[in-house]
Formats: sequence, structure tokens, C-alpha cells
Amino acid sequence: MVSTLDEQPSHGGSATHDVTNQAPPLTPYDASDDTALLEGLRREGAGWAEEDLRRLGRRAGSAQAQEWADLANRHEPELRTHDRYGNRVDEVEFHPCWHHLMRTAIGEGLAASPWADDRPGAHVVRTAGGLVWGHTEAGHGCPTSMTYAAVPALRKQPELAKLYEPLLTSREYDPVLREPTQKRGLLAGMGMTEKQGGSDVRTNTTAATPTAEPGVYTLRGHKWFTSAPMCDVFLVLAQAPGGLSCFLVPRVLPDGTRNTFRIQRLKDKLGNRSNASSEPEFDGTVAWLVGPEGQGVKTIIEMVNCTRLDCVMMSAALMRKSLVEAGHHARHRSAFGARLVDQPLMRNVLADLALESEAATTLTLRLAGAADRAIRGDDVDGSEAAFRRIATAIGKYWVTKRGPAFTAEALECLGGNGYVEDSGMPRHYREAPLLSIWEGSGNVNALDVLRALSREPGTAEALFGELALARGADARLDSAVTRLKTGLPEASPTTARRLVEQMALALQASLLVRHAPAAVADAFCATRLGGDWGHAFGTLPRTADLDTIVERALPGGGG
Repeated sequence: MVSTLDEQPSHGGSATHDVTNQAPPLTPYDASDDTALLEGLRREGAGWAEEDLRRLGRRAGSAQAQEWADLANRHEPELRTHDRYGNRVDEVEFHPCWHHLMRTAIGEGLAASPWADDRPGAHVVRTAGGLVWGHTEAGHGCPTSMTYAAVPALRKQPELAKLYEPLLTSREYDPVLREPTQKRGLLAGMGMTEKQGGSDVRTNTTAATPTAEPGVYTLRGHKWFTSAPMCDVFLVLAQAPGGLSCFLVPRVLPDGTRNTFRIQRLKDKLGNRSNASSEPEFDGTVAWLVGPEGQGVKTIIEMVNCTRLDCVMMSAALMRKSLVEAGHHARHRSAFGARLVDQPLMRNVLADLALESEAATTLTLRLAGAADRAIRGDDVDGSEAAFRRIATAIGKYWVTKRGPAFTAEALECLGGNGYVEDSGMPRHYREAPLLSIWEGSGNVNALDVLRALSREPGTAEALFGELALARGADARLDSAVTRLKTGLPEASPTTARRLVEQMALALQASLLVRHAPAAVADAFCATRLGGDWGHAFGTLPRTADLDTIVERALPGGGG
């Protein structure tokens, strides 16, 4: 006799499927609920934007925005080289969620709009917005960053800037390829590196041939790593008769025809999967000279300074997002009779991560403030411009270097749950190394600090002037500054990383001593400067005030 399901013993019903001791979804949350961020926003002269930042923070932490981030990475961009009839089109197709992310970022002023905003602190607001909107996903931050950075370089050719800058600074996202002046808003990319040289752009082989029309050239060559190929215009380095020069390359020419911009392939990358990185080939490609012939690096260097700041900002945003995820899990997961957040060793780990995150956020906003004042001309004696020059390279080296170790530790806080794609943590982990590579790897930035010290007057004075603002507040910081001054004359390429690391830690410590609570500043100085620390996160000394540090860091109170 066959029994029905109803006659089978239940053995506890659905007990095997009951879910217990799992953290609920983090969303919705407020990505701007970050005390260090909000304090820095006010301190750097941008408190007027706090209400808008909080609104953006709630949007970034919404279930919808987090879903956009996930889907934009799961459904990667696809290259379409030809249409159905065989015509070359060289287009990249994106998932709709990519466009949702881009539309929000552009609309919120996270691209080039600060260049059209004369309010003090406008560039700080953009950086703070990036720290908040960066809680979604990092890939679409590439085209917004390059668009922001293109404006000062383009201004080296006033007639081109007059034509394109109003469209680059627009808050309208218009993704369709057509003649640039017929669009509501433009995006800019850049093409510098080539397969034989990478960061050594002076070895570029792309050739620029002058035409009969003044300022107009044709390019022939192959670029190696050009992100966001669906941008409207690109700043490109190529070898002109007078040497390496900077050019503006439009995807669509003034007569409406497609410029030759053959996308040979998209890169299959470790992370940053939502963003298309490509190898474009130029062959008779029309380009307009930007700046004088032979001064391509000098022309484009301001673009690099801006994108390096964004690397620092995106690393800090990634740290903060990872910390929030780890803290949320620890608050809701229990083990051995207590919540993880209340377990002393886990609390040590979270506090150590919190110190690193706050130091990164505080330095990012200080760099943004220096950039804002230098760009606006509010920097009467030039000290902010000099500080920006050296401190941005220092921050780019150090903060981006800390990202991979940080995200790995935060992922481990979730245990096996963090190793699963659904958690989002693997995406953060894969993203972290990029920011140390983009705009010059660690060696390039460390050597750039040495170059600034030796070739650009005032940079050392500006750095030590900043450090002097905290003199006498902490003996460990004072000793670190003394060691820096003593060791500076012996600086060499071999020891450049060590020197820049010491500069970064002293700079972060000086900012925390001046602006953070005593518990945060003391723990940072004791570990990062005083040596009372291990080799991994979670090795803070007994004297550290873990409760105060964690409660300050985690949204809504520490647990």
C-alpha cells in the first residue's frame, strides 16, 4: 500500500529549513552615516552640501542601488565590432543597471560639474559624494573620474575647452554615440599606455602626423589599456614631429561620421568587471592638438593628479563599505554564547579596521580640500598647491596599498559567508588591487614623491608645514617627524617605498591627532608610529579603547 505525503512522518516538519543565526540584509542603510566623513566635509569647507550628501547616502545604501551594482558586474559589457551588415561600429553594450549607476553619478555631480561651480568646497563635495556613492560599485567610477580630470588638461587649448567644457560639466547622462556638440552631456576618457611601455609613456609608438589644417593631426597606433571606450572624447598621447604630445580624439567627427577607433578587444580583468577596458587601434584617426607639441606629459599631468586623488577616494570608499559589511555581520552573528561584535578579539579586529578606514577617509578629504583651494586660487602663498602635489602622490601610494589587506580581513569577518559571491565581498576583494595599479603602480608613485622633493620647490616645506600643525600633541608623532627630517637627505630610489610609507603614516597621524577623538588618535599613533602592533589587523594593544573606536565607526552606534 502506497501512502500519501500526508501520511508520512513529519520528523519535525520544516525544522531543517529554519534559518537562524544569520545576519539580515544590510540594505537599506545610509552610506553617509560616517562620523569621520561628515566631520571632514565640514572641516574642508563643504558643510553646505551635507543635506545632499545624506540624501545620496540613503540612495547608495538602498536595495535598488545595491542591486544595480550587483547586476552591472554579473552582466558584463559586450563588444560589438560590426553591425549585421558588416559595417564597423566598435560599440560596447552595457546592462541597463550600468546606465542607472552612471545616470545617478552624473546627475549628482560626481563627474566634471565642480569645474562649473564657483562655490568654495565644490571639489570637496564631489570627493565626499564619491566616498558615499562608492558604496555601490567601483567600475562606473572610472569614466566619471576621467571626465572630471579631463577639464584642466583641455583648458590648455582654450578653443577646444570653450566648445566642450560646458558639455563635460553637464549633469546630463547621454550615452548614445553621436556628434559631441549635439549631445546634452559628454564623457571623456584617456589613452596613454601602450603595450611596450606601460607607465613609461615616453616610449609610446603611436604616431601623430600633421595635416594641412592647423592643429589637426591623424594618429596611427595601438593603445593597450583604454577604459570606458564608449566615452565621447579621449585625451591621447602620441609622438608628433616635435615629440610626445597630447591630443583630443572624438569618437564621432564634426560631420557626424565615426572616427577610426577600432576596439580590438575588451580586457578580461580580475575585477572592475562592469567597466569595459579596451585596446583601441588608431589608423588615420583624426585628433586635435592640446597644448604645445612635445609637451604631452606636462599637458596631461593635471589630469593624472585628479585621477590619483580619485584612486585614494575609491580605496577609502571600498574600505568603508567593507567595514560596514563586516560590522553588520558581527552585530547579528553569534558564536560561543555572544554576538561576534561583543567577542573581544573580533572587537579588536573591527577597531583596527576602523582606524585604517578613518585615517584613509580623513586624508582623502584633506587632499580634496587642498585641491579645491589650489584650483580656486584661494591658496595665496601656493602652499596648498605644493601640499597637494606631494601629498596626493603619498596618499595614492599608501591608501591604495592598504586596500587589498583591508578587504581581505573584512571578508574574513564574515567567514565562509564572505567567500560567497552573493555577499558582495568577493567583488570588493577583486576590486581593491586595481586602485594601486591605476595611474601608476606603487613604484611609480613612490618615485614621483622623490621627484617632487628634488625638482619642485616648496613641496617638502608644505608637507612638514602640515605636520607641524600637530607638533607637541603626541610624542610618537613628533619622533616620527624628526626621523623623517633626518632621513630625507639620504632618500634614494631603493628606499623610496619606506620613505613614502613613513610620510603617509605621519600625515595620517597628524590629521587624526588634530581632528579625531583621543581614543582614535592614540591607538593609531601607538600602533602605526609607536610599534605597539602586530603584522595583521586585530593586533591593537590592551590600552586601546576598543569600544569608543568601534562605536564611532559603525553606523548607528557600535553594537
